[in-house]
Amino acid sequence: MTQDIPSIEDLMQKTAPSPAGAAPKAGRSTGSVSITKTEEQLQKTIQKVELQGKEAEAKAQAATIGVEYVNLKGFPISPDALTIIPEAQAKELKAISFIFTGAELRIAAVQPASQQIKDLLFQLSERNKTHGALYKITEESFEEAYQLYANLPKIKAVVKGVQIKEEELNSYQEKMEKISDIANVLSGATMTDVLAIVIAAALKLRSSDIHIEAEEQGIMVRFRVDGILQEAAILENSQWKKIISRIKLIAGLKLNITDRPQDGRFTIFQKNNKIDVRTSTLPTAWGESVVLRILNTEAVKLDFADLGFRPAALKRLEAEILKPHGMIVTTGPTGSGKTTTLYAILKRLNEPGVKIITLEDPIEYKIQGINQSQIDTSRDYTFAKGLKSILRQDPDIIMVGEIRDLDTAETAIQAALTGHLMLSTIHTNDAAGAVPRFISMGVKPFLLAPAVNAIMGQRLARRLCDKCRAPSTLGAETLQKVQEIIAGISETSGETKPTITATTFFAAKGCEACNGTGYKGRIGLYEILVKNQEVEAFILSENISEYAMRDIAKKQGMITMLEDGILKASEGLTTIDEVFRIAGM
Repeated sequence: MTQDIPSIEDLMQKTAPSPAGAAPKAGRSTGSVSITKTEEQLQKTIQKVELQGKEAEAKAQAATIGVEYVNLKGFPISPDALTIIPEAQAKELKAISFIFTGAELRIAAVQPASQQIKDLLFQLSERNKTHGALYKITEESFEEAYQLYANLPKIKAVVKGVQIKEEELNSYQEKMEKISDIANVLSGATMTDVLAIVIAAALKLRSSDIHIEAEEQGIMVRFRVDGILQEAAILENSQWKKIISRIKLIAGLKLNITDRPQDGRFTIFQKNNKIDVRTSTLPTAWGESVVLRILNTEAVKLDFADLGFRPAALKRLEAEILKPHGMIVTTGPTGSGKTTTLYAILKRLNEPGVKIITLEDPIEYKIQGINQSQIDTSRDYTFAKGLKSILRQDPDIIMVGEIRDLDTAETAIQAALTGHLMLSTIHTNDAAGAVPRFISMGVKPFLLAPAVNAIMGQRLARRLCDKCRAPSTLGAETLQKVQEIIAGISETSGETKPTITATTFFAAKGCEACNGTGYKGRIGLYEILVKNQEVEAFILSENISEYAMRDIAKKQGMITMLEDGILKASEGLTTIDEVFRIAGM
């Protein structure tokens, strides 16, 4: 039988002092010390009743929201369980891991119904491959358990990274006005400084990748700038072992393994920015080749206006991404900007009332407000299995880094057909080739046809340097090709065809601002195939051809990547040579 909790008023009546003039009760002292003790006892009793009331209220709330209730006062929480949630995160979310056995994970939170707490439970359960459950606790119960963090041994975290001070970075960069200066700065530098100098140079040049390769004549250092590799310096072979050991050490790679590829990661810490660097080593004839991929969030353009979409194409794409369900797929080779385009779409759709989850390999750029999960094949956490887990999280929008196999493709299509907006990438040469690629994987056309909303092909072309671009006259053969391409632009595309004889084209000249290349930055070349009844009927037909698909798409208004490039060249954004190099003929 439940014992009634006395009210505060009843307690005060029982413990109140006698009225003035009344005789004191037997055994009761009227001294000030006794009165003080009585007040303290009263206060403690009131606090106890209030706590009992709060715990009872929390228990009732737990039943209402469908979770269990627990009171952690005096609960024996092991250090293993407590450290599942870092102290700072526990304080921020007011959540405590109070049971962890390897197979079971129990998390108690003041607000267990909040999406942040649900996401935390999902992430910890996936990471530890365990079954998790949520419990409701009071603020007082949380504070009691939170004090246990003070008893944990303080272990200094080991951070894999390289600290580049702002003044040190500026000092290096001031000495490197052009790419040829890098070799001079590197000559005579200590081994500790070599990596810092190379990274400083890469940041100044806006490089996406650093290549450090052992060759017969020396160690070649190259930077990929705007998609093109540029030689920067050649170091002595005698420095190789020290350089590779330094890189492996900070990237968390095994120093004694030289005959197998390794992948790692480290962070560049700056005053107001953190830059992740993905590290890859590969054994070669003369030693190991190292590639450092720089993931600088500040350098990524996540606005459509910066990516280079033409107004007509952008209007069509925006109409598709605002649909509540269906699939949007981007295609193109590695390094064509597919992931950046998907991030731009996610940024546009990222609103407080929308649940977005991504599944990536790896997570390249972190976006506030989006739940990003990284696959781990070593733990059998694949795209296909991760996507099935994501669907149980009740998302509105899902982004899968890449569709590589039938299992992932079928799960993604089912998600698109059951009320989710699905974003992903697939490796094909252009938009028209995506459907045949899905079919070759084994996807059933009757499922693919209603699921797909739009397919987008893209490339990245180098943008002309504004400071040194120069007017150029096209040769007769090139001029004829350009005229044929412009003539092929669909009348339903919404684009105005330029008059070639009245158009000024430009060539890359080169100056200090662009390191003598004539180009600075990149711009996207896009083609967007939007599904309509004719496209859907074609997918359902038996004779699916990439060429026929392209013809149908052009009839409904799609301009190809090549046509988009020619239009941008006619506007002085890039060169005809660059368009032909990137988009082909």
